[in-house]
Amino acid sequence: MFKRYLLFIFSCVCITASAQIVNVESLRKVSDTSRWYGFVSLDVALIKNKRDIFKIANRTHIQYKTDKNLVLFINDLNLQQLDSERFVNRGIQHLRYNYRFHPRVTWEAFVQTQYDPVSNIKFRGLLGSGPRFKILPSEKHKFYIGTLVMYEYEETEELDQIITNSDVRGSTYISVNLYPSNQVSIISTTYYQPKIDLLKDYRISTETSLVFSIFKNFAFKSTFTLLFDSFPAMGIPDTQYEWTNGLAYSF
Repeated sequence: MFKRYLLFIFSCVCITASAQIVNVESLRKVSDTSRWYGFVSLDVALIKNKRDIFKIANRTHIQYKTDKNLVLFINDLNLQQLDSERFVNRGIQHLRYNYRFHPRVTWEAFVQTQYDPVSNIKFRGLLGSGPRFKILPSEKHKFYIGTLVMYEYEETEELDQIITNSDVRGSTYISVNLYPSNQVSIISTTYYQPKIDLLKDYRISTETSLVFSIFKNFAFKSTFTLLFDSFPAMGIPDTQYEWTNGLAYSF
């Protein structure tokens, strides 16, 4: 019975891949008073759309926190097999620093690198900064709004050519964090990222995660992600969504 339970946890049904915006909100350990915190998660996915895709995803998160400072690092790696042909890698590395100068106001700065051959993204680099506001003070229910400006450099592959873009985008997000018990958390975040000089060029990403503790240091996590890109790379759909389930180990 226990083996069947583990098999269910590691099983995953996903429809279209490629969540291109990192939802940092689902990774923060906001209620932990310790200085160091981290977790490692593993997801396995079978995806069926125009192609058959098998995916193994690993995410590592390390966080250091003091009264006013927070530093977190995320390394998100995916290994995908397309139609039994070959394996391709997809990855995101994200480093973020927060300084809280008011109980409800924090200044954020981040840098991110990304590559995603499935979405024709050879490289994407981001550098951004801006304020983050805590709207609800309750420890059981948290509501945040962030408004950042970021520089984006991107290389995409289209018709065997490398296309480069260098843009400035806004990044506004709304995050709702619910903690109905010590064992369960629900975190939903929506990002809106328009190009500053061309507002019709924008991305919207929403992600909702349900996490509940199984036993000490182990948790089950189920996440649904929806991404809309008004100007995706050539041959890539403007709307993509994904549902993943997996185990996470915290330390």
